[in-house]
Amino acid sequence: MFYGREDLLGQLGDLLKKRTASLVTCRGRRRIGKSTLVEEFARRNRLKFLKLEGLSPRESDTNAKQLAAFCRQLGELTGRQEKTAANWFDAFARLDAAISDGPTVVFLDEISWMGKYDPDFPGELKYAWDNRFKKHDRLIMVICGSVSTWITRNILKNKGFVGRPSLNLVVGELPLSDCLKFWGRKASRIADAEIFDILSVVGGVPKYLELVDPSESAETNIRKLCFTPGGLLTEEFHDIFDDVFDAGRTLERRILVSLAESAKGGAEIASQLGVDNNGHFQDSLDALEIAGFVARDGGLNPETGRAARLVRYRICDNYTRFFLKYVEPVADSIRKGLFRFTSLSQLAGWNTVLGLQFECLVLNNLPALLKRMGLGNVLILSASPYRKRVHARGEGCQIDLLLMSSRTWWVVEIKRRREIDAEIVDEVSRKIENLKVRPGVSVRTALVYCGTLSPAVPAEGFFDILTDAHDLLRA
Repeated sequence: MFYGREDLLGQLGDLLKKRTASLVTCRGRRRIGKSTLVEEFARRNRLKFLKLEGLSPRESDTNAKQLAAFCRQLGELTGRQEKTAANWFDAFARLDAAISDGPTVVFLDEISWMGKYDPDFPGELKYAWDNRFKKHDRLIMVICGSVSTWITRNILKNKGFVGRPSLNLVVGELPLSDCLKFWGRKASRIADAEIFDILSVVGGVPKYLELVDPSESAETNIRKLCFTPGGLLTEEFHDIFDDVFDAGRTLERRILVSLAESAKGGAEIASQLGVDNNGHFQDSLDALEIAGFVARDGGLNPETGRAARLVRYRICDNYTRFFLKYVEPVADSIRKGLFRFTSLSQLAGWNTVLGLQFECLVLNNLPALLKRMGLGNVLILSASPYRKRVHARGEGCQIDLLLMSSRTWWVVEIKRRREIDAEIVDEVSRKIENLKVRPGVSVRTALVYCGTLSPAVPAEGFFDILTDAHDLLRA
């Protein structure tokens, strides 16, 4: 199944207009559809396609085994028997010889695995690009991998590659409207609450969406995927995490566990974990952000108009939080087939966590939200959750999403409840009272909701914008 990604396909398509070779980096979490995107691009444009993939690392792996796999794959593509290359200089020379005239995509997939055992791999790749590959004027070479940190460190921030990449693709989750396409015509018969139950667990990850059976309830799907022995999502987290971080790097894992309950600042996380808030700790936070596990919420400080000094981190991958919160603590019982429950609502704090998961979905779909709010053409200077600490001079406030333009702020409340009554007006009113508004700035209010909205809410006339989550599903 392939849906959406038209913007990314368009960016790749623009490279076909060039008269020179293009080097492309492609990053994103496991299962997000990076390989499928590149293959779809080549298929739609009827381009010659050469794909070579690094071997998944094992304890016994060596550079020689990666080289052997590379040459076997190259031989299969060219129809020639290839002996194992002695080194990557030789391997890339053979690949260069296999590139014929005419538009061609060379796809080096799982590049971090390919070059894992040779510290000179990035240098050999740079030499091959400069002296061989870029001489093919109709070539698009895509360097791809789930380990975004490797690509960032060895390509994007490598001085040797400065100015060489033509395009840096970051493949994120699918928009909510594209998620529904995986379920065909059946999606129109599924209640929004059920759709959001499923999406709150799997997010907009294509592989997970393919596994959902729309003929069955959301609860049945979640039970099968997450709480049944052999269900893909019972162990999936370990695979996607281990793809990114080498064995023994436990700090990143501990940070995620800390964030599973709520967003926190870096110093708060370090204090909770009992570690120093130093450069090494910041490197771990940066690695989690690059890998797509967490988001950094800073934006502008509404009191000063300058970049916020306090940056907070939150898990932005719905499946990761769900796994850490509900699956991992009972993993042994799941493996033994002993974990039983009548309803998902029996899980501790279920409604609270669903609210957090729904909020995450909305924040991951900001372009669609802004469009539905009528702000698609407004210059937004800052879009981020905002938290003001409680101090002696007054109360704090926590705003789900604060949008800021030069003259207007929008206080956006994101709420998922079975019934949303007029109390929501008082909740948001208190937040605005504790928000220090600069002179000349207007404050407007918005409510993004999933649930039954009491007629009393619009009757109050308090919210300037009311956005039903249903509209985001079908944007």
